[in-house]
Order: sequence, then C-alpha cells, then structure tokens
Amino acid sequence: MRNTIQARNISVTIDRDQKTIVEDFSFTVPDGAKVALIGEEGNGKSTLLKWLYDPALVEGYATVTGSASVSGTKGYLSQELLEADRTLSVYEYLGTHTREDALTPKALSRAMKEVDLPFDLAYSDQRMGTLSGGERVKLALAALLINDCDVLLLDEPSNDLDLDTLLWLERFLSSVKKTVLFISHDEVLLSRTAEAIIHLEMVRRKKIPRATAANIPYDEYMRRRDAAFSHQAQVAQFEQKAFREKKERYLAIYNAVDHAQATLTRQDPSTGRLLKKKMHTVQSIGRRLEKEQEALPEAPEAEWAILPKWLGGEVKNGKTVLAYGPETLALADRVLAENVALRITGPERVCIVGRNGCGKTTLLRRLVPEIERRGYNVFYMPQTYADLLPLDRLPEEFLAPDGDKASVTEAKIFLGSMKYTTDEMDHPICALSGGQQAKLLLLKAILDRADVLVLDEPTRNLSPLSAPAVRTLLREFRGAILTVTHDRKLISEAATRVLKLDRNGLMPFDASAL
Repeated sequence: MRNTIQARNISVTIDRDQKTIVEDFSFTVPDGAKVALIGEEGNGKSTLLKWLYDPALVEGYATVTGSASVSGTKGYLSQELLEADRTLSVYEYLGTHTREDALTPKALSRAMKEVDLPFDLAYSDQRMGTLSGGERVKLALAALLINDCDVLLLDEPSNDLDLDTLLWLERFLSSVKKTVLFISHDEVLLSRTAEAIIHLEMVRRKKIPRATAANIPYDEYMRRRDAAFSHQAQVAQFEQKAFREKKERYLAIYNAVDHAQATLTRQDPSTGRLLKKKMHTVQSIGRRLEKEQEALPEAPEAEWAILPKWLGGEVKNGKTVLAYGPETLALADRVLAENVALRITGPERVCIVGRNGCGKTTLLRRLVPEIERRGYNVFYMPQTYADLLPLDRLPEEFLAPDGDKASVTEAKIFLGSMKYTTDEMDHPICALSGGQQAKLLLLKAILDRADVLVLDEPTRNLSPLSAPAVRTLLREFRGAILTVTHDRKLISEAATRVLKLDRNGLMPFDASAL
C-alpha cells in the first residue's frame, strides 16, 4: 500500500519563546487510512496539520523544519469558522471555498446528500454565522467533497457537535473513501474511527517533546500504552529500590572509613595510609553510583499523572437541591421549550443533552440562582471560559484572590497537582491552552469547597488523556452535579440520570445507544 503522507524529520518551534514542541519526528499515513492526531493543546497538533496543508498558515507563529510530501489534492477544515465567512450566505461560502469549475449543480447535489443536508440549503440566503456547529462542519466538508480532495486534514471536526451530528460524523469518517488525518478530543469517535494514531506530548514538566506514531486503532494504542506505563513503573520501582539499598551500603562503608580516619592517632601512619587508600576507593564507588543514579529508569510520565481531591462539597442523600418549573424557556422573544421542570436531590449527577440551539446553556444559567436560593455553594463553569476567568491575571490570583499566603500556597500545590509548570503559573491565564483553562476552573470549584457543580461542556477542551481523570474527579464528588455535555464517555461513566431538552421540555433519555 502506498503512503499518501510522508513526513521526515519534522521539528516545530514556537517563535514567541523558541520552545520546540515537536523534534525530529517522521511518520507516514497510508492511502485511505483514518489517522487521529492526539495530545494536549499546545503540543503542536493544529500547527502540524496547518503546515501539512499550507506552510504559510504557520508563518509568524511557528518555524517548521523537515520535509513532507502529500499525494493528491489536499483539503483542510479549520477548527473555527473564519470571521470573514460568518457574514457569507451558504452559497457564497461554498463558492468561496470551492474551485469555480467544480461547483456544478451535480457536484453540489452529490456533496449535500453525502453530508446529509437538504439541497435547498445550499442556495439559501442564511448566513454561515447563524448556523449550528453541526451545519457549519457539514458545509465545510461538503466544500472539500466538491473539490474532490483526496486527503482530508480535519482540525477538531467533532468540536461543539450535538449527539446526533457526532453519530453522523462517525459514519462519515468510517465510510468516506479518502485519506483522513484528523484531530479530535472525542474518545468514542476516536475509538470507532481511528485506524492509526499520531500522539504528540510534552514530558519532563513539559520541557521535552515526545512523538509516537502507531499503526494500530485507538483502543489498542491506549491499551498498549497503559500496559507499557504499568511495566515501566514496576521496573523503575524495582531498580530504584535496589539502588537505594546499594546507596545505603555505600554510605555505611563511607561513614565507617571517615570515622576511622577522624579517630586515628598520629602514632599509626601505616594504618592512616591504608585508610586514605580505602577512602579513594570508596569515593570512586560514590562517583560510579552518581552515574548509575542518572541512568536509573524514571517513573513513566503521562499528561495527567496526579489527580487532585475534593476538599469539601457534600449534599446529603435525598436532600432537595433544585425544584424548578414547569416553566417556559425563552430567549428574547423566541420560545425554546415548554413545560420545563427539573427536580434534583443529593447527590445526583444529572446530565442534559439536546440539539445545538435548543436552549441548554440558557437553562443552566437560569437554574444557577434557583439553586443558590436554597443556600448551596454553587460553582458554575461556563462554556466560554472568558465569562469567568480574568484573562490578564495569574492562575494563582484567580484561585486565591485575597492574596493570603496560606491560600496562595494551597493554590500553587493544587496547580502542581494538575501538572501546571512554573512557567505556566507565572504567565497570565490568557496564555494558557483551553484545556489548562478548563482545569483551572475545576481547581476553583475544589478550592471554593462547592456543594453543587453546574457545568456547561466541562470536557470540551480536554484531551483524550486528561478527560478520563476529570470523569474520575466528577464521579468522586459527593455534592450534586448538573451538567450539559455531548461527551458520551462522561454521560456513560459519570451521570446518574440523563435528560433530553426539546420543545416539549426535559424528558428521560436512554443514552445506552450512544
């Protein structure tokens, strides 16, 4: 099988701080393969994808060395809708992003059918900025299909999609007869579609880049990775224990010789010479031990190695947290849902799902003051982090706004527990990745000793390696949780009750088919 993408000795350095995030990495993508590019934000995934499509897209931001060849026509789907595209009609958007000779009625009809959109939408005057996230992703993919691209480079196509569109995207990726290199944080999507993995990491306190290419499906990659970590941890523990015992024996000998030298009288020069010679030998052993210590295997380092613990937050079993409705949910003059009613008791973890635009975020914002009126300490995590985070402040200033020494020390300890480096702690919040900002908000909930968590898409910016730790954290919370999410892993592992919001209100939802 021929390789569609061949990359050799790729290194990526961020121009701003001259930090190398990918170093001397080579990989291939076979023809027709579906390959996932995974890793934490800031590890170079989007930069690498943009560079493969058009090196000009990373100019002024990153310097990329090495070489890459891509066979066939490339198509690129960006993570966000460009500002210039927001005011375009659907047809203007398609005309802007397709070749003039390719946008024929036949090609347009075929592409709209393939992305499961009505044909008449292509000729509507509806502006791109007013469409749902799913509609925008589908139209971007339609443009790539109209251009008959052989290689699809997709940056977070699953971001902000509702559950129905996520299921559609899975079917599309699995069936499309193209080579696909894509970035996604959705673990279920990765599990069902990724045939091979490219994993970009920053280890040793985010100072050393590490890249892995594995020609195996996502689940198998994670299984082997976990097994390798477990074995490496056992080897490191055994060898470090053996070294400590050797070091203790050495120190006992050193101290004995040193004591003998200190208590030796001048009347015994012969013994003094022997002890001096023995000390040289002991010191030589010490130098060898120092080199041996440097070569000891280290415990394996993952993206999220330490999990913080809740400091408080508990709602007694059966105690009422919320009793709301039935009410009409409206935004401005538009009715979103009728007869919305919700009762939550401790320590439930209630998850709300529904199509994009149905009013889930609006409902959460309305329910927060209702819960607070019952005397609970509520922490609300918005979908847009800037609504809560002071982007110009340091992380510790957000976590310990009073500046009290004990509070600041506690904040730094918890930041360290979530693998924040000293550099990240010393930079304003705006310099943090979306994933690090999400973790910062969760830390705030912990340090505020919240009783109730109201979370709007809490895992949307977390990598597949960080998200499992957050799910564990939420499962261990002894208060009540109300969350909106499209994260199927979070729904299946952390929710005790799932409801779907539609025009008729909140209805029980069976998530087992997801």
